[in-house]
Amino acid sequence: MSIRGAAFIAGAFEHPRREIPDRSTYQIHAEVAAGALADAGLSVSDVDGYFCDSSAGFGPLSMVDYLGLHCTHVDSTETGGSSYVVHVGHAAEAIAAGKCRVALITMAGRPRSAATARRPPTEPSPDAVFEGLWGMSGAVTGYALAAQRHMHEFGTTSAQLAEVKVAASLHARHNPNAFLPKAVTVDEVLDSPMISSPLHRQDCCVVTDGGGAVVVVSPEVARQLERTTVKVLGHGETVKHAEAGRLDLTYTGAVVSGPRAFEEAGVTPSDVDYASIYDSFTITVIETLEDLGFCEKGEGGRFVLDGTLVAPAGRLPFNTDGGGLCNNHPSNRGGMTRIVEAVRQLRGEAHPAVQVPDCAIGVVHGTGGSIGTRMGSSTLLLGREDA
Repeated sequence: MSIRGAAFIAGAFEHPRREIPDRSTYQIHAEVAAGALADAGLSVSDVDGYFCDSSAGFGPLSMVDYLGLHCTHVDSTETGGSSYVVHVGHAAEAIAAGKCRVALITMAGRPRSAATARRPPTEPSPDAVFEGLWGMSGAVTGYALAAQRHMHEFGTTSAQLAEVKVAASLHARHNPNAFLPKAVTVDEVLDSPMISSPLHRQDCCVVTDGGGAVVVVSPEVARQLERTTVKVLGHGETVKHAEAGRLDLTYTGAVVSGPRAFEEAGVTPSDVDYASIYDSFTITVIETLEDLGFCEKGEGGRFVLDGTLVAPAGRLPFNTDGGGLCNNHPSNRGGMTRIVEAVRQLRGEAHPAVQVPDCAIGVVHGTGGSIGTRMGSSTLLLGREDA
């Protein structure tokens, strides 16, 4: 069963704050839910499907009660930062199967405000007792290993990685809510402190509070709304893991999820006008662009040169809100904000300085976990409602 045209994104909302010490995670979920429903022209009583990850208590069990929803379908798939890209695909599948008509997907987190909070001990994951002994306990280390290997195999340079940050920062200047709204140069990225070689501080995403939500609806509901909607064209997902130690660090799960999404959508990378790429680190973008087919493997560093990623005139404008590198990365769940900005672009509602002209096809890719160990990858193709 194909989901092409089976569902539409009717509402999208990103929380405007990046530090939220006066709200609980559940309150942020409620605020973004209200924002997305208002954007769609719908109400809580219209929702019959709900999606979130495990960061919200018992997931849907907690949130459906808290939000006062009455649902016939719920989903709490957890794939880290790619979870919400997965959820859009799953919502489209549920709508196509008749399980629900109006699916609400919410994300919220407070890692910045809660950074100093005392957390109860938890049982380590199966991998942690082995990998943690060798310094793999922090998020950046796995990405740094991938960057080192990519440099060794293909000659990628730190200056090429820095081009990703530069493009994101040029876009963030036009986002009044961006956590880092200042443009930076390649030299400034390279001069920032080394966090885990070869990744500098400015190669790393920001840590923010925040959240976002989208509303996915059936074609019948979409036709009744006054709001411009965005068509779901195709979706793919996978998990790439360590293969019992036989891990190739030079590619991501996008090599599986990307072709599946493009095939279902009936489009190719050359048809894409705008890319929303999960940018936990600059190397994440380089490898993902290769794996989605925008350039050959090993050519990602050279592909991003000469303003390729800069809107509106670059060959492949990306992350025009500033992305996770500059705008917003709440609770390591950047997939949701990638969806929201893609919806803005396809509606023609991005900031005029970065709006891609005649934007008709957008790709969203989420990465959860680490490209240096195991990851959940999900690719989503979106189009204007007339696509």
